[in-house]
Amino acid sequence: MENLNLFIRSIFIDNMIFAYFLGMCSFIAVSKNVATAFGLGVAVTFMLAITVPANYLITTYVLGPGALVWAGPEFADVDLSFLSLIVFIAVIASLTQLVEMVVEKYSPSLYASLGIFLPLIAVNCAILGGSLFMQQRGFDSVATSFCAGSGWGIGWLLAITAVAAVRERVAAYSNVPAPLRGVGITFIITALMGIAFMSFLGIKI
Repeated sequence: MENLNLFIRSIFIDNMIFAYFLGMCSFIAVSKNVATAFGLGVAVTFMLAITVPANYLITTYVLGPGALVWAGPEFADVDLSFLSLIVFIAVIASLTQLVEMVVEKYSPSLYASLGIFLPLIAVNCAILGGSLFMQQRGFDSVATSFCAGSGWGIGWLLAITAVAAVRERVAAYSNVPAPLRGVGITFIITALMGIAFMSFLGIKI
């Protein structure tokens, strides 16, 4: 039950876009079309779902204070936590290459539409932020890390798909003033949706 609450909270209350504004670069650039936005959102969700638990295991059994005690009592005082950031980035970059190869093989059209933004998942701050939140909040199991990572990913997917849908309607039916077209109106839409998501703060879970 606790993990379910964390999962729901990660989607709606701790939303990566509307609560923390992480991953805004690719969010703004790719949210012009629903299909493309949804594809990138699925890729980000997959990355968060696998990198947060993977980095949890690395932190627990390699990097944390005393994590290497399994290798022998002489390693009980070893603390490699100062390497966390660079190791997290290396894990994310490696798994991003895997995702890129899979998308290129099984969905060439999505691969072409995402363009440079697919490899840039490796430096998407929402994905790195998930691992850093995991470390900061001291998750106690792989299951907890998976639930949080999946929730953050689905929240990011929900945010970019919703904004892309609104942007499509605005482009088709609204006469946006020239200075606000493109990025300007997108920031306004994102801000309004962020305010709307603040209503979830009142939910007790």
